[in-house]
Amino acid sequence: MVKVPVFILSGFLGSGKTTLLERLLVESEKRKLKSAVLMNEMGKTDTDGQMISGKSHQVEKLLDGCMCCNKKSEVVHCMETLLARKPDILFIELTGVANPEEVVDSLTEPQLINRVYVKKIITLIDAENILAYNSLFESDRELVKTTRRQVEVGDFLIVNKIDLVSDSKKAKIEKFIKRLNSVAKTVFSTYSEVELDSFFNTAPPSIQRNRMRLKTNDHHHSFSRVKSITLSLSTQTRKKDIERFLKKWKPRLLRAKGYVHFENGTYLMQQAMKRVQWSRALFLGEPYIVLIGIDLHEEEIKEDWARLVEKATVG
Repeated sequence: MVKVPVFILSGFLGSGKTTLLERLLVESEKRKLKSAVLMNEMGKTDTDGQMISGKSHQVEKLLDGCMCCNKKSEVVHCMETLLARKPDILFIELTGVANPEEVVDSLTEPQLINRVYVKKIITLIDAENILAYNSLFESDRELVKTTRRQVEVGDFLIVNKIDLVSDSKKAKIEKFIKRLNSVAKTVFSTYSEVELDSFFNTAPPSIQRNRMRLKTNDHHHSFSRVKSITLSLSTQTRKKDIERFLKKWKPRLLRAKGYVHFENGTYLMQQAMKRVQWSRALFLGEPYIVLIGIDLHEEEIKEDWARLVEKATVG
């Protein structure tokens, strides 16, 4: 099955996400790529959605809530609606208070896990206000945590509104960003005007030569630092063995979840922070576990998982 690449646009309120999205849609059209958009707004009024109407005929909107929190259950339905229209590329614009890794988590639901993959998390940063947002003296702790997280998990950081700050403040912003994320590419811009080739030209060479359609396959992995690694489970194992396995990959492991068959039924496993929860489920498909984390060592994890499964089979 062909997987659709997903670009997640993250960044605090007013950082320029919708302006960048407009440019990406125009560029997609130039490259003859059929694009789809999932937009999320905190309010009941569809302000940003109106701005991009006409630039893409495939838009789904989640209003009056955050898709990483109270709207999470609706993400799968919206994504399935968009995927039914067979897009070549899909953009998700988050609210300003969303944590990107929670949205990556939503994309690993059984209905989506084999149909999409995260290509990049693009985080926009408001140069004029970012240092104030991240000062404990000027903001509450939850706001600080959110804005820092958006920077930490970004694959491509756009420091926007750079025309509104002095050179000395720009230097402070650079230092602040490097402390949180020294791996991501960082560019400075005004009005989200950045060179877009790097977003579109990361496909395999054979695809770059034919831009009529941007396609991928099951063997083409995500370029994002926030990886989702799917592990199959062909035999029964014990809950404590799975929990011990998950513990090995902290602190890079952000979340884990999956459906596991035991003798007494099927369970949904969900791990967040230090807690692992098990609850009965009606899932009838093949059991699997998915790990979501930053810079996870996929090969090492899969080798260790294979040893666990082999041990359970022998036992």
